[in-house]
Amino acid sequence: MRHPDEPEDHALGRSRGGFGSKFHLVTDGKGTPLAIEVTAGQVNESTRAESIIGQAVACQIGRRRKKQKRRHKPRKLAADKGYSGLRVRDWLAKQNIQPVIPYKDNEKARWDWRVKFDREAYRGRAVVEQCVGWLKEYRRIGTRFEKLAVNFHAMLQLAMVKRYLKLLF
Repeated sequence: MRHPDEPEDHALGRSRGGFGSKFHLVTDGKGTPLAIEVTAGQVNESTRAESIIGQAVACQIGRRRKKQKRRHKPRKLAADKGYSGLRVRDWLAKQNIQPVIPYKDNEKARWDWRVKFDREAYRGRAVVEQCVGWLKEYRRIGTRFEKLAVNFHAMLQLAMVKRYLKLLF
């Protein structure tokens, strides 16, 4: 019997790096993972941006900690060039989130001197890369031992829970 959330391709596909999967990750400014999604290797990042960022924003709005004010949507979102499409930028503008995304070499706005790029905010994107590296330290995630995408996603969520517990204690 097939799991209803399991994709037809089991989130496996060809990309430049070979045959494998991608996981799309959103973290807060401290490197705490907020949302994660698994897709096939050939899936472009910009096609999954709205759903994964929407999940992260929804989880942040309902989260509270002791002696902290209620969290709201982020003011800025730092991402790599894979999320540089006009559709993603327009969606972020509708959400009142300022994109901190460098333009690709072939994009027209890259050469427009009026477009400002916040280098300081973009340096904060390193925490996402560090979180990905931390998740890949687990052999089951780094090599994808799981055959089914739902099981691989579950292992990613378990690693995220372990990360949360480390931060709490």
